[in-house]
Amino acid sequence: MAPDQDPPHLTGADHPYLPHIGEILVTEEQIRNRVAELGVDITREYQGRPPLLVCVLKGAMMFVSDLSRAIDLPVEFDFMAVSSYGSATRSSGVVRIVKDLDIDLSGRDVILVEDIVDSGLTLSYLRRTLQAREPASFEVCSLLVRESTDVEAVGIRHVGFRVPDDFVIGYGLDVGERYRNLPYIAVYEGPEAH
Repeated sequence: MAPDQDPPHLTGADHPYLPHIGEILVTEEQIRNRVAELGVDITREYQGRPPLLVCVLKGAMMFVSDLSRAIDLPVEFDFMAVSSYGSATRSSGVVRIVKDLDIDLSGRDVILVEDIVDSGLTLSYLRRTLQAREPASFEVCSLLVRESTDVEAVGIRHVGFRVPDDFVIGYGLDVGERYRNLPYIAVYEGPEAH
């Protein structure tokens, strides 16, 4: 296989040791191309004011890594972790900060980098919390957004892909800390999804 080709995208039926991987919604190549486009857009918008990328752990870790390399500016990073899921596949409805930021946001141009926006509950909480810290600007870049989510209403500036309401895994997204290392986004068909 040539280095620029994606590996074969096999499902759980093809791999008995990965029985819960369903339909592949976004391929590795699609992710790579879209991240490059987002990097170009952000580079253009933030000329003269390099942004601080705030990565929401752990789901956005792969996305922020690839996105930062696609941005042709001297970006900085910080990381925070929040929880509304725990180890479940459905949100508990309660958001809490597990790890807070180390960098002062005041006067900074901040881009919050999310893995997926579902109901917008976590994003709304993070927006209120981080804007209270008086950044110069605050925008959101999410790899995935549910098809049922109103992007304008929840205030997402940059969207990678729209996905259905299925529980999804791969490229940083997990269930019980598994499947984050898949290079694509797929539907999770394990018992916890139902």
